Formats: sequence, structure tokens, C-alpha cells
Amino acid sequence: MLIDGYDTLLLDLDGVVYLGAHAVPGAPATLEEARGRGVRLAYVTNNASRTPAAIAAHLRELGAPATAADVVTSAQAAARLIAERVPPGSNVLVVGGSGLRLAVRAQGLRPVSTALDSPVAVVQGIAPGLSYGLLSEGALAVRQGAWFVASNGDSTMPTGRGELPGNGAMVRVIAAATGVEPVYAGKPDPPLHRESMIRTGARRPLVVGDRLDTDIEGASNAGVESLLVLTGVATALDALTAGPGHRPTYVAEGLDALLVPYPEVRDGACGGWRARWQDGALRLDGDGSRIDGLRAACDAAWAAAGDGQVEEDAVKPVLERIG
Repeated sequence: MLIDGYDTLLLDLDGVVYLGAHAVPGAPATLEEARGRGVRLAYVTNNASRTPAAIAAHLRELGAPATAADVVTSAQAAARLIAERVPPGSNVLVVGGSGLRLAVRAQGLRPVSTALDSPVAVVQGIAPGLSYGLLSEGALAVRQGAWFVASNGDSTMPTGRGELPGNGAMVRVIAAATGVEPVYAGKPDPPLHRESMIRTGARRPLVVGDRLDTDIEGASNAGVESLLVLTGVATALDALTAGPGHRPTYVAEGLDALLVPYPEVRDGACGGWRARWQDGALRLDGDGSRIDGLRAACDAAWAAAGDGQVEEDAVKPVLERIG
């Protein structure tokens, strides 16, 4: 099985385990079986709006095994980042929700809501109903010299209704108003991976995600292996045209790939497929499953691109072939 040899799965949530209020089909059962086989599950999310307990409760409602201790958030990573730099008990202005406030308090810091409290840092994370007033307080504090930290820089977040503005989009309000760019704690930057390793004690983790620019890049930055699933943001085209830092170790339709052997992919061949370059375009011959065709094509495309990226037009014949 693919999970053999890994002691911990570092799982993204949105687009991997669930989409909004609904589970990705088959994901909870797969995770239950993986845990039953002795693999630790750690739910690692860039979403800082909810507490670990609330996230774990949501996961259990969907049928996935989870406790608050299994959840690692960018809010926790951001709070640790600040706590390591400022004195205990320092005021931190929280531009976000309860998950971020709780994480700040858990690190021995004092969450506040106004620049009048002279905070040493401003920490921002996505939250429903994030107000103009709170964003304004954050901007005032940053202008006064407070250190600006953001839980994550995701410009969008997937939901059952489609992609909505993420924290990266909201961060631009304070950044544009002050001319100060934040330090990011979430994926793909190192703090969240570091937080995950501290909390899980993982020795051989596998990062599982649906985004090349956060999950897979974060794994690449940390030097660990990764699985890209196509149940969220990333598409087959994204995978084929990925640059070196965005190329996953494995590609699969969904989490169920964890519980079966991963096929050999070599020299542009996988299953019954063979990918090759012809007249400046990538061609795919053979037959078999769609995902094996994509794996073969990715192998050939990445080998040809080297340190660069292949052009979209060059891989269109593959997309037409596998659908």
C-alpha cells in the first residue's frame, strides 16, 4: 500500500477531506482504515478561523476520526512564531476569529482588538464577517510599528459553492494601507510544517494536499514526500505544467489511493500508458485508467521541462486523450 513506510499523514482539509460542509466521497472511510493500520493522522490546515476542537468535531460529524490534538492550524503556527519573538503576556492584536484568538492565548500572549492597547504584533487570519473596523485597527497598529504576521497567504479557499476569497486576499487590505508585507506562518512557508512536526513527532510523514502552491510546495520546502489529490483546487493541467517546487511525489484522484499499491512510473510509462514528445507536443498512447495516463504524462512532462515548466499548449493532446 502507498501508506506503507509512512508513520504520519499530514492532511490538508479543504479539498482533501471535505468541501465546505460535506465530506469528499470516500475520504472518511479511507482515513479510518489508515488509522486502523497504525498510521497517525494529523489534519494540517491553513484556515485559522476555527479552533482545533471545532474542526475535530466537524470531522467527526463527517465520519472521519479526529480529536482536537490531531488538528494543526496556521493559527497555532502563527501564535508560536510570535511567542518566540516577544515577551510572555504581550498584547497581540488579532484580526481574525476565535481559532486565532485561542491560539494566541495558548502561547501565553494577550489577544486584543484595538491599536489603543499598543500591541507588539498584529496577526491576521480568515474569519466569517471579518469587519472593516478590525482591519482598520490592524492597519493602525502596523503603522505604529507592530510586527505583521498572517496565518496564511491563500488567495482563495475551496467550498461546495466554488472558490471564495481566502486570507491572502484579505491580507492585501492591511498591506496596501500600510505598505508593510506580513510574515506568513502557513503553507508553503516553514512555520506550519514545523508546528506539525513538533505536535506529531513524525519521523517519516507524507503530506497530502490539493494545492500545488501551498501543500506540495510546502512539502518540497520541508524536504518530505507528498501526494496530490484531484478532489480540490489542482487540475490535471496544473499537475502537467508544474514547476520543480510544485511537483508531488505521487498523484491520485483521491485519498483511496493511500490504501492500494502505487504503480511504477518510469520513463513516461505507467500502467498501459506511454507518454512521449512528438513535434513539440506531449503525446499519450495506450489504454488504462485516467489517473495512470496522467501519471505517465506528468513523468514525461517533468523530465522534459527539467528546472522549467512545459507550456500549456504542449500538453493539450494529453488532456484531450484522458478527458
